[in-house]
Amino acid sequence: MSRLLTHLLHTPMATRRAFPPSVQEAIRKTVAEGEQTHRGEIRFVVEGDWPLADVLSGKAVRDRALELFGLTRAWDTADNTGILVYVLLCEHKVEILADRGLNGIADAATWADVCAAMTAAFRGGRYEEGSLQAIRTLNDLLLRHFPSDGHNPNELPDLPIVLR
Repeated sequence: MSRLLTHLLHTPMATRRAFPPSVQEAIRKTVAEGEQTHRGEIRFVVEGDWPLADVLSGKAVRDRALELFGLTRAWDTADNTGILVYVLLCEHKVEILADRGLNGIADAATWADVCAAMTAAFRGGRYEEGSLQAIRTLNDLLLRHFPSDGHNPNELPDLPIVLR
């Protein structure tokens, strides 16, 4: 019941306050700057809340992240080094999904630590800080394992997607 109320009480205005154009631009800039140094691609998606049917069906946040991984084509990069950062804002939940080219470069605890740091920042109302720190961490990881080889086209848009 509390999950249902969380979604019912969340408003589009709350999403716009947490991720206004200035924060979206800061995210875009941080993604773009990082992608100049490595061969990975980061997609950042924020969803304010879900339709009630999804909440009532018990849909898992990871399942929605998997849907968006496909829809945003995060899987469709030359080196299979796409990463999706998915934020379900009303629940302060974060999922990070990485394409198969990133298998083995980080364990589950690494991804969980990034998500936990974002979640803690979000609970404190620090959406920009939490988002940018997570992207910097991912950029550092990608730089270590997939440094730019000089030919580094931007395969996916850098601007975050904000839904609902």
